[in-house]
Amino acid sequence: MDVVLTLIPIVAVLALLTLAKWPADWSGLAGWLLVIAISFIFFKTSLQVGLTASLAGIIASFPVSLMVATSIFQITFLESTGALKRIVIFVKTLAKNDQAVQIMIINMGIGTLLVAVGATPVSILPPIMLALGYSTFVAVALPALGFDSLCTYALLGAPLVIFSDMTGTPLATSALVFSKFMPIISTMIGFGMLWLVGGWGKIREGFIPCILAGFTMGFTAIVVAHIGTGIVLTGVLGGLATIIVMLIYLKLSGEAILDRSCVTAEEKNIEKTMPLLKALAPWIILIATCLFINFWTPLFNFLFKDLAMPVQIIPGGKPIMTRMLWNAYTWVIISTLLAIPFIKPTREQWQDIGKKWIRRAPRPVFSAAIFFAIAYVMTYSGYASVNGIWELISSDYNMISILAVSSADFFQGLYPAVAAFLGLLGGFVSGSEASTIALFTKYNILTSKILSVDALVVTAGTAIAGGLASVISPAKLQNAAATIDSLGTESKVIRVVVPIALVFTTVAAILTFIWA
Repeated sequence: MDVVLTLIPIVAVLALLTLAKWPADWSGLAGWLLVIAISFIFFKTSLQVGLTASLAGIIASFPVSLMVATSIFQITFLESTGALKRIVIFVKTLAKNDQAVQIMIINMGIGTLLVAVGATPVSILPPIMLALGYSTFVAVALPALGFDSLCTYALLGAPLVIFSDMTGTPLATSALVFSKFMPIISTMIGFGMLWLVGGWGKIREGFIPCILAGFTMGFTAIVVAHIGTGIVLTGVLGGLATIIVMLIYLKLSGEAILDRSCVTAEEKNIEKTMPLLKALAPWIILIATCLFINFWTPLFNFLFKDLAMPVQIIPGGKPIMTRMLWNAYTWVIISTLLAIPFIKPTREQWQDIGKKWIRRAPRPVFSAAIFFAIAYVMTYSGYASVNGIWELISSDYNMISILAVSSADFFQGLYPAVAAFLGLLGGFVSGSEASTIALFTKYNILTSKILSVDALVVTAGTAIAGGLASVISPAKLQNAAATIDSLGTESKVIRVVVPIALVFTTVAAILTFIWA
C-alpha cells in the first residue's frame, strides 16, 4: 500500500499527459497537489513542511527553470533579429544529402556540446530542426533525446560532480564508473533518433553513421576518464569528436560536407546582410565565457565558492548553493546582451522579442519548477520539525526510501537492475539527472551494502537512467514545444517515446546488474 501511495502522483501525471493529453504544466500542478495531499494524510507530513520543501525544490530548480527562461529569451532574440534564419541557412547545407549524418551532427554532436557548456538543446535546436523541414513532433523529440547519452556531463559535469560529492568518490574514479556505460548508451540514442524519424527503414539507412557516432561519443568519455584530466569537458570533447567523425565519414563516402545547391536567392541575400559569425555571436560568447569561468581558477573559485549565495530553506539541512553568478543561465543573458552591438536589433524587433518571450516562457518555466517541487516533497515526506530541525518521524519511512527499500525487499539480488528504473522515475519527476542522483544516492548506497553489490555501479546506473528520462521529461519537452509555439505537442511526444525510454532503461538496467 505504501508503494502504491508513493506512485499515485507519478502515475497520475503520466495518465494526464498521455491519456487525458493535458499539457506538462497542468499535469505537474495536479501531481504536486496529489503529492502534498498524500504526504499530509498518509505520511503525517505537515503542510508547513510540504510547502517549505516545495519552496526548496523551486529554488533548487533554478539551474533548470531559470535556464529555460533565459534560453527561450536567447533563441527568441535570435529568431526575431533574423540571426536564427542565417544559422539555419548554414545548417541546411551541412550533410544535406545524408539525413542520418545530419541528425547525428545536430542532435548528438551539437546537442551534447551545447548542454555540456550550459546551453539548452531543447530551447536552441527545435526551431532549427523545424526550419530544416522536420515535423513538429520530430523537432521536439530529437533535441530532447540526442544529448541524453552524455547527460552526466551536462553543465560542465554538474551531475558527475554531485555524484562524486554524495558518494565521497574522487571525480576521476566516478568518471571511470560512468564511462563504461557510454558506448552502448550513446549508440542506442542514435538508433532511437533514427527510429523516431523513419522507423526501421531509417535505422538500416543510417546504421553505419549511427555506430560511428555512438562509439565516438562513448569512447571519448572512456578515454577522458582514463586520462583523468578535463573530465568536466567530456561533453564538449565528445560532441566535437562526433561532429568531426561524421564530417570525415561524409568525405570518405563521397558526399559533400556543405551542399549549397539548396540555398535560394532570397537566402543568399540574407547571407550578405548578416555574416554567420555575427549570427552566432551569442553562442560563441556563451561558450567562451563558460570555458573561461570554469578554467581560470581564481575566477571559478570566486564565483563558485566565494559567491555561492547559499539559501537556507530546510531547517537543519544543507543550504542550497544557488551560485547565481556562476550558473549558465546568468551567462546566457549576458552573452545575449553582449551580442547586441553585433546584431543591432531594432525597436520593432525588441517589441517582438518581448511579446514572444512572455508568451513562450512562463509555462515551461513553471513546469521545470513544479516537478522539482514534487521531488523535494517526496524526499521530505515523513519529516517533522523537532526543536527547530527537520527529522524523519519514523526511521526510513518516506516516499523515496519506500521505493528503494521495497524494491530491495521484493527484488533482492535483482535490485541493481530495478535501481535503473527508479532512476527513470526520478528523472521523469524532476527533469534532471543531477536531482535523480540527489534523490536516490543515499538509499542506493544503504541498499547496496545490505545486498553486497557495488554501490557506485548501482548509483551510476540509476543516474544514467535519470539522464535517459530527459526524452520523457514533461518540463524539457514543454520547453522544446514552447520555442516553436507548439505547446501541447509534448503530450503527443511522450506517448510515443515512453516505450523507447523503457527499452533504453532496460539495457542500462542489464548493464548495471552485470557490473554491480
